[in-house]
Amino acid sequence: MVTDPIADYITRLRNAIMANHRIVEIPSSKMKKEITKILFDKGYILNYKFEDDKFPKNIKIALKYHPVSKLSAITSLERVSKPGLRKYANARELPRVLNGLGIAILSTSHGLMTDKEARKANVGGEVLCYVS
Repeated sequence: MVTDPIADYITRLRNAIMANHRIVEIPSSKMKKEITKILFDKGYILNYKFEDDKFPKNIKIALKYHPVSKLSAITSLERVSKPGLRKYANARELPRVLNGLGIAILSTSHGLMTDKEARKANVGGEVLCYVS
């Protein structure tokens, strides 16, 4: 059993990027699915597939690389709020990642969203991770 599934998700992605893998397979959960959808919508990953028909349920993520330089679209992934020390931000104090070039993923009362979407909806929440 993993004590922090979001940190495990981020670590698996980070390790796959460092090893230049094209596809990474991660155990599935509702929160991981939502984070994957956000990463896809913001252009950080190439594609994803939820394998819910077999056990254990997995998420297959196709990582995105530059065709010439072979650099990943994701340069850094950082877990912010941990089980031992939760980090919260209200609507006025939402973090900016790389001066707006990156995203912060938040868990709010309206579901998971990026920092920009949370500013627009004027909601705060738990800061899960930074992606740039």
